[in-house]
Amino acid sequence: MTKAIKKQALGRGLSALLKDPENDITSVEDKNADKVVGNIIELEISAIEINPFQPRSNFNEESLRELATSIKELGVIQPITVRKLDFNKYQLISGERRLRASTLIGLTHIPAYIRIANDNESLVMALVENIQRHDLDPIEIALSYQRLMDEIQLTQEQMSERVGKKRSTIANYLRLLKLDPIIQTGIRDGFISMGHGRAIINIEDLDVQTDIYQKIVSQNLSVRETEALVKNYHEGYQPKAEVKPKAASSFVVKETQKNTFNDYFGSKVDIKVTSNGKGKITIPFNSEADFIRIIKLING
Repeated sequence: MTKAIKKQALGRGLSALLKDPENDITSVEDKNADKVVGNIIELEISAIEINPFQPRSNFNEESLRELATSIKELGVIQPITVRKLDFNKYQLISGERRLRASTLIGLTHIPAYIRIANDNESLVMALVENIQRHDLDPIEIALSYQRLMDEIQLTQEQMSERVGKKRSTIANYLRLLKLDPIIQTGIRDGFISMGHGRAIINIEDLDVQTDIYQKIVSQNLSVRETEALVKNYHEGYQPKAEVKPKAASSFVVKETQKNTFNDYFGSKVDIKVTSNGKGKITIPFNSEADFIRIIKLING
């Protein structure tokens, strides 16, 4: 008998143990708990309910069918993980794709690890295992991190330790939740990448965010092109530097004085004076003859 067959037989034997009301296991201190908790057991799929803490909400149908075909040929290679709720009643912690795919091909039993945990522990296990093991989209990961922060009261540093990710990585995911909901949906549906979202988030105005999002999708802009677009937006809308009034000069060029220059030279003379009293006089001319005329006036 092969090792795989022995393991399967063992699992079915433990499954029978769990169906015995006299051996109902509710804690690790109960009799036979050591034979159940942490072991692989063949469970009836009908006895397993979906975990309400599951962060994944989108399941690719084609991917599920491919997994179902693999399970049909090879079996469920990696057991799911459940927690015991009541007699012959379990709640999924991780492995929803495997459970869905198994149901898709009509399986009635599935191999599972059994854990006994309270709701908080179940939530942490579900979120952490899904973040680490499954291809969640960036928004689902961000929502998982946010839920850990809100419901378990974890800081970003504590989350970093739990999920084995840098705190900066977690912060980058969480920032995506500040995007307009339309853009978040675009990331989940694969219209734009997380990189696009990280570039757009630098704009606070949600209307401007969605305008840029539409340009990315319609023009198929790259992340680098999006970053340049955001940069141009910021540079175009930077408030102009305040022009400080110049200090009053030691003398003021009155309009009558300007008119005197204008009358004398027969052209519109420009007079500029700086704050320290220095300045310049500009006398325009229209032609060589006009220039000679002004020279003669200056030379007297």
